[in-house]
Amino acid sequence: MSASSSSIHAVVADDFDAVNQLIIRECASQVPLVEKIAHHIIDSGGKRLRPLLVLLVSRALSCQGEKHLLLAALIEFMHTSTLLHDDVVDESSLRRGKPTANSQWSNQSCVLVGDFLYSRSFEMMVRIGSMEIMEILAKVTCVLAEGEVMQLTNVRNPKISEEQYMQVIHAKTAKLFEGATQAAALLSGASPEQQLAMRDYGKNLGMAFQLVDDLLDYEGDAATMGKNVGDDLAEGKPTLPLIYAMQQGTDEEAKLIRRAIRKGGLDQLDQVLDIVNKTGALDYTRDQAAACSEAAKHCLEVLPASEFKETLYLLTDLALGRKS
Repeated sequence: MSASSSSIHAVVADDFDAVNQLIIRECASQVPLVEKIAHHIIDSGGKRLRPLLVLLVSRALSCQGEKHLLLAALIEFMHTSTLLHDDVVDESSLRRGKPTANSQWSNQSCVLVGDFLYSRSFEMMVRIGSMEIMEILAKVTCVLAEGEVMQLTNVRNPKISEEQYMQVIHAKTAKLFEGATQAAALLSGASPEQQLAMRDYGKNLGMAFQLVDDLLDYEGDAATMGKNVGDDLAEGKPTLPLIYAMQQGTDEEAKLIRRAIRKGGLDQLDQVLDIVNKTGALDYTRDQAAACSEAAKHCLEVLPASEFKETLYLLTDLALGRKS
């Protein structure tokens, strides 16, 4: 997304700067370690894509006032808290090319700071003053947690179906995109039709985003991604490239991938990569992401013409073309 990120942010530059300042202020805590860990992960180079979606949808629907800034900031807090928890669960040492918080501080501290950020996000929701938005985002937090548990129970299980995989990535990734865009539409006074369309836009964009993420694990560049190629395989995660390769490969190739998933690690990475490429699994995964991207574009038809709508269109294409 780096090639055009400046143009994407430019249309909401003032709002985006205001959200960044709000995020910094809301990290304040009487406990120095809380601020230190929170700032470490918030400042670690993320694209702020989820709060950006809130700003773009809000502006596309002519949102009045400044509560959309608060919504954007709390969405980033929700996302950041999941990153802290994920790195502990996955025992990750690298995120966005930098050491993870849990590799620099204790797992216990990072879990608790993640809890702090979740709690602060709900404190901010109260200030927005909408029970409907709180209901949407409370549901999001439950589904996010369920998605992480589903993924955890699927680790080293090569019997996961494509349908089960899609359920997991919707819950662990797309649901927060969905909640961000739906809440932004609701806050902006959108019609019921527009609210549903924005919800589905976020869902489809999030699905495309995660599909590309899983694709990059087998064809990306470690220096660009900020993580190592094959990390999902090393953790025993059965993502779509592996699921499809097992379906399309020979019995022997399927057995090799199943063994690699059960064992974890990277001992058989080269062989797995050969099978994934041979079976067209990467092209298939890319096609599924493209289908989600097209579905997201169709959802934008309910919006009036504006530079914000055009940027939302652009985001669907950039999600497919990103390298990190």
